[in-house]
Amino acid sequence: MYFSYRPLEVLLAEHGMSKTEFRNAIHISTVTLAKIAKNEAVSMDVLARTCQYFQCRIEDIIEFVPDITDPKTDAPDP
Repeated sequence: MYFSYRPLEVLLAEHGMSKTEFRNAIHISTVTLAKIAKNEAVSMDVLARTCQYFQCRIEDIIEFVPDITDPKTDAPDP
């Protein structure tokens, strides 16, 4: 299971905003932007500033992606 920033990518496209413009608008580092691009964890502060900037809810920028498991074995499908 992991979190995906795909909704943020969609939001940026809807606003015609590049990732660099986004980075500059909410004052995040290139390292943080790279973490977002790799679906890695970023601070709650970054998520809050993003929501504040776009006047949106958290689910508009990030989504939970559960593991796909075999219910019989509770193991991930190959």
